Amino acid sequence: MSDKSPTETAPAAEKQSELPPEGSTQAWLCVLGAFLSIFCTFGFLNAIGVFQVTYQATTLSEYTPSDISWIFAVQLALMWAPGPIFGRIVDTYGPAPVLYPCSLLCVFSLCMTSLADKYYQIFLAQGLGFGIGAGGIFTTSMVCVGQWHVRRRSLATGIATTGSSLGGVIFPIFFPRVMDQVGFYGAIRYTALMIGILLLASCFLITSRLPRKKWDWGLQWFDLTLLKEKQFALFTIGAFLGMWIVFAPLDYLPSMAQEHGFSSTLALYLISIVNASSIFGRTIPPYLADYIGSFNIVTWSSGLSGICMLALWLPFNYHSSHAGIIAFALTYGFTSGAFVSLLMPCIAKSGDIQTLGRRFGTFQVIMSIANLTGLPIMGAILDRQGDAEFSGLILFGGVGSIAGAAFLGVATYFLGKKLGTWKV
Repeated sequence: MSDKSPTETAPAAEKQSELPPEGSTQAWLCVLGAFLSIFCTFGFLNAIGVFQVTYQATTLSEYTPSDISWIFAVQLALMWAPGPIFGRIVDTYGPAPVLYPCSLLCVFSLCMTSLADKYYQIFLAQGLGFGIGAGGIFTTSMVCVGQWHVRRRSLATGIATTGSSLGGVIFPIFFPRVMDQVGFYGAIRYTALMIGILLLASCFLITSRLPRKKWDWGLQWFDLTLLKEKQFALFTIGAFLGMWIVFAPLDYLPSMAQEHGFSSTLALYLISIVNASSIFGRTIPPYLADYIGSFNIVTWSSGLSGICMLALWLPFNYHSSHAGIIAFALTYGFTSGAFVSLLMPCIAKSGDIQTLGRRFGTFQVIMSIANLTGLPIMGAILDRQGDAEFSGLILFGGVGSIAGAAFLGVATYFLGKKLGTWKV
């Protein structure tokens, strides 16, 4: 028998009944809007290899690969770092105060990139400006999808994040073709136009399920003491190692392919191949995760990604093979796609609901550090090996991913032991 009186439970029940139903048309329209917004942000960032190759050959040819990769590392870091602040704004006031200005900032930043011809200008426009805007859009999309979908959150999140994979397929094909006709800067302007139209549509589709609430100045969103919890600490370390290297093929695989005799067009298409395969990695494993556990899937995903690097990428550094490199792109895209799409659902399961906001905030800041440092470190390794020898970079990535899987596996074990089930 409940200890609460009817007068105490009635307001809560009434408030719950006023919420739009999970799985409704509005809920799936929100997923569609999130798909479009992530296509324009994370999907565009998944095409970083196009800009790495182009900048190395033209505008920034006097800079090292590590120097150039800082532009993209900052973009990736800003997808995560401001997330706690953006998330609190969305929770309190709804998506509009974040989604609308950040959409404008993304388009404006690309327009400024089309006028930039110096390193600091490109860094400010494409790195900082687009990174901040994309981070706000990505966080808004994930928060709103999470509000609408609880029972099938892994699947809904996986579908939304396939936008990044589709963007990673289309932009590496779209951009070089347009660039051949109107030049590099003209291609950026056409890209800004396409992104602007799609983001406008997403602004109408993404909605909040929960009612507005007052801003809580006392709410803590970053708390390193949470790392005292074994499963959260181990999972965060494993995710850090995996996130450290997950974007390496997207950035450096085209350069390696060109060094091994690929045409420039086919080398850039490798990015599309990786991302096309990751569409399946972001949908099939998340669907299975709702039945056998997100932790189990993300652990296997990290381990298999590392094995792919060592077994399928490393050999072709010494013995070039078009078919072999394409096979690696297909395999790695599938395994890494599952890893990226299931991190946040895992964090939601890694502790008590009372600390959910702080765990999300702490995790996102730590992931931003991984994104900020990973590509420049691998670029420095490549630079030390003469910009033509990729073995050090690949070994760093493969070993890091497998080590990350080991930490994730231990975290899965402890959480399963705590919950009394292997389906975690």
